Amino acid sequence: MTGSILLVEDNELNREMLLRRLKRAGLTVITAADGQEALDLMVSELPAVVLMDMSLPVLDGWTACRRARQDERINHIPIIALTAHAMEEDRLKALKAGCDDYATKPVDFPELLRKIGTLTRP
Repeated sequence: MTGSILLVEDNELNREMLLRRLKRAGLTVITAADGQEALDLMVSELPAVVLMDMSLPVLDGWTACRRARQDERINHIPIIALTAHAMEEDRLKALKAGCDDYATKPVDFPELLRKIGTLTRP
């Protein structure tokens, strides 16, 4: 995979744990702690994929995804929702907000890597 991954997670422990695992997998990772920072980094860094927590301060993940899809500079960037909400309606809500895929917490890391690979293939 070329390009970086934008990891958007407000919980510092979750962010650091995922950051370490992604880096160990050989990926380049940038991080954001809220939805507005995520949108700003999407525009400035153009990551290959975004891992977006949905429960975020400042601007929640649902709103950040909808805004990303309305911005022609970044609407092509794949977004994977990361959420503790594991019900089918939560998955559908994430997809409706503009996410390309969905992963529940705690994260199944091999499955997350598979999803990243699928969404970042040329």
